[in-house]
Amino acid sequence: MSQPKPAPVVQVAVASMIAVITGGIYMAAQLPRRPPLGVGVTMLGIGGGLTLVAVLLLARLRPFAWGAFFTVARWALLAYLVITGLLEYVFILDGTKGAVLAVMSLMLIVFAVDVPMVIGFTVARYQPAEGTGASLP
Repeated sequence: MSQPKPAPVVQVAVASMIAVITGGIYMAAQLPRRPPLGVGVTMLGIGGGLTLVAVLLLARLRPFAWGAFFTVARWALLAYLVITGLLEYVFILDGTKGAVLAVMSLMLIVFAVDVPMVIGFTVARYQPAEGTGASLP
C-alpha cells in the first residue's frame, strides 16, 4: 500500500532561497554604487511569500516528528544566525546604507529561516511521527 506523498516543503523553501539569493547577488554585484531596488524588492517579495507558504505547508503536517524537527532546526538556525550576522556586518562595513541595506538584510533573514527549515524537515520526515510510530515517505 502506498503512503501519502509529503507536502513539498523542501521544494518551496528552495525556490524561496533561489529567489533571495538571485536578488542578493544582483544587488551585491552593483555595490558600491546604489543598486536599483526593483529587482531586489521583487525577489524579496517572491522569496518571502514562498517562505510563508513553506511554513504553512509544514504547520499542516500531521502526523510529524516535531521533536526531531525542532531539535535539528534550532541548532541550524543558530548557525545561520551567526552566518547572517557576519554577512550583515560585511554589508555595514562596506558602507551599505538605507533602503539597500534594509532589502539585503531582509533577504538574509529569509535565507536564515529557509535553510534550517529545510534541514529540520529533511531529518524529521524520516523519523517516527510522534504518537504513531510511523514516518512520512
